[in-house]
Amino acid sequence: MPVIMGTAGHIDHGKTTLIKALTGIDCDRLAEEKKRGITIELGFAFMDLPGGARLGVIDVPGHERFVKNMVAGAAGIDFVMLVVAADEGVMPQTREHLDICTLLGVQTGLVALTKADMVDEDWLAMVTDDVRAELAGTFLADAPLFPVSSHTGAGLPELRDALAALVADFAPRRRSDLARLPIDRVFTLKGHGTVVTGTLIAGTFRLGEDVQLFPTDKRSKIRGLQSHGETVEESPAGRRTAVNLPGLEVEDIARGEVLARPGTLFPDTVWEVELACLASAPRAIKHRTEVHFHHGTRELLARVHLLDRDKLEPGQTAVCQMRFPEPLAGVYGDRLVVRSGAPLRTMAGGRVLSPMGRKVKRFDPAAAPMLAALATATGPELVALHLDRAGVEGLGFARLMTLTDLESKALDKALAGLSDKGRAALVERDGKEGRHFVAGAVLTQLAATLADFVAAYHAREPLKLGISRSELASTWGKALSPKLFHYVVERQLRAGVLSTEQDVLRLADHKVSLASDQATLRATLLDAYRKGGLTPPNVKDILEPLSLTFKEAQPVYKVLMDEGRIVKAQEGMYFCAEAIAALIGKVRAYYAGGATDMGPAEFRELTGLSRKFLIALLEYLDKEKITIRVGDKRQLRGK
Repeated sequence: MPVIMGTAGHIDHGKTTLIKALTGIDCDRLAEEKKRGITIELGFAFMDLPGGARLGVIDVPGHERFVKNMVAGAAGIDFVMLVVAADEGVMPQTREHLDICTLLGVQTGLVALTKADMVDEDWLAMVTDDVRAELAGTFLADAPLFPVSSHTGAGLPELRDALAALVADFAPRRRSDLARLPIDRVFTLKGHGTVVTGTLIAGTFRLGEDVQLFPTDKRSKIRGLQSHGETVEESPAGRRTAVNLPGLEVEDIARGEVLARPGTLFPDTVWEVELACLASAPRAIKHRTEVHFHHGTRELLARVHLLDRDKLEPGQTAVCQMRFPEPLAGVYGDRLVVRSGAPLRTMAGGRVLSPMGRKVKRFDPAAAPMLAALATATGPELVALHLDRAGVEGLGFARLMTLTDLESKALDKALAGLSDKGRAALVERDGKEGRHFVAGAVLTQLAATLADFVAAYHAREPLKLGISRSELASTWGKALSPKLFHYVVERQLRAGVLSTEQDVLRLADHKVSLASDQATLRATLLDAYRKGGLTPPNVKDILEPLSLTFKEAQPVYKVLMDEGRIVKAQEGMYFCAEAIAALIGKVRAYYAGGATDMGPAEFRELTGLSRKFLIALLEYLDKEKITIRVGDKRQLRGK
């Protein structure tokens, strides 16, 4: 498995010289670096170790002015080689670099005491003791220490053997999905065009794949791949990788951007992080303090929003929010470093809990358990937590990949397990971000509010059979996506809580309730239209004797129409549904007898109706798609 080693240490302690002695590669490539004799930018090399393993190397600058470059390089390393000059011992940047490696989650490494040829044995022993004392309590407390000389070669064979042994036993944990390359260099290569380089921290890049720059939406295709100076078809996580990107110019790309597959990252301006303030920090970090925020190869200004306190004291750890002036793309578990502004100094660091934060009110007691859970939940519980937080919005599979510590197969298994327990539900199979899920508790709440809403509607409108889907969607369901609205309604229909008739939804046990006087009116209307048949009485003739207006009687008319007892042919003209059904039967029989069309005269002969009803019924038959008008004639629909 590919492994990356990074250097760390104070300026002029011989990091670059040692790497050249070990690999034959001079990591100082800039003219200014060679002129001034100090490393300014990141340098890259590789070495073939005893046993055949190839180790990637990132050389970092040691000057305090270039710590941001050091952080960018250290963000992609697996272990560190801390370099301390034997003639000077531990210096300020030795300590700060060690702090940065600790904050970035580096857990192993070794120590090289350079310039050992420039001191005597007593001095070397004293410096060794000093270094051991300085490293006590750190991840390098028990690390092997090698006095070396890059000029004489003393100690280099032993150092190489130690590196080979460390790499042989090293098994870095990297995600095999969510391929990401934080960009640390952008340049033009003659004959190839724009090239970006970085350490591939997860996944695999393959020739010909589509890629996107985050947080922008600039896209390209991998036209060429190189790793350690060799052209390759694919590059796995843990490799220094150069990617040739056609269609993009150097000025289109900035250091700190992330190269990944399209649609796999979701930049945001609010992150939730677990932030640990260094015990050696000179002061506390106050709420809303502006800081230099380092993530991957990116540095930008951010504000620390403390949620449960006014300041984070040295040595303390808390879940807080980082708020950025522009979107930043990250993944759960990513490491970060925070530096103060004036003077520039490393103050804190930690890990990303959610790269898509949701603003939380400070000192909100209801938010405290959620914030605590963010810091401790893993696997399926972390999936469930994020689904609960997402509410009716839910989350797509792609977002859940970035919000959790689970790879795709494990995430599939976790979602299946949560679904079996009723804690998650698949509400959309082919959403923009893949399958879309909503928490089971959210669905339970929606089901309850839906039933309550429809019950309240029945109480307000006792003479209506129910509520139309469109009206329900624009009222109760206005905050839901169309897919979620459909899912909840269909779920309640399957459960027998709701019933549907055409486009009208009602509670399954709901029946239209008429008061005694309305029940009398219903019977009167129904009797009048049954007796009238195809020559019904005028609405006015029915209602005047009852001292009612049509507006007062309209709800009962609506009930009769909803029940399918009467039919409205045109405004103010209603027919008994049984008479209309018989008429349609006559019309069909007329055409079945061989007729190809029918005019008003033929219709009058068929029905014996006057023009008043004849025209209204012909138009009704057209509207109901029984017939179709062609000129002055009607033909049977479909003929």
